[in-house]
Amino acid sequence: MADCIFCRIVAGEIPSEKVYQDDLVVAFRDIHPVAPVHILIVPRKHVRRLTEVTEADRDWLVRIQEVAAELARREGVAETGFRVVANFGPDGGQEVEHAHYHLVGGRPLGGIG
Repeated sequence: MADCIFCRIVAGEIPSEKVYQDDLVVAFRDIHPVAPVHILIVPRKHVRRLTEVTEADRDWLVRIQEVAAELARREGVAETGFRVVANFGPDGGQEVEHAHYHLVGGRPLGGIG
């Protein structure tokens, strides 16, 4: 989508600090990090929200989990802990309408349950 900032980052039209990319997903550092490690992992395919995911999206959904685990190891937070967070919809805090996941770690984040 021409007006989607994440689609433009994936396409290389907007600069980013990419830390991983393959044929399904792209991962790059968040420009407004909330922790020492804050990486966004996005599917190359434009999907606005989790509610729009179909069976055809299975491969990139699984790949995001694999990439999050690998990046946590690379970034040195796998042993101490990290979060993989997805916000969907306005009440869920989603700011960019392109499904994406935040890998956050490198400091105590507190519990939510």
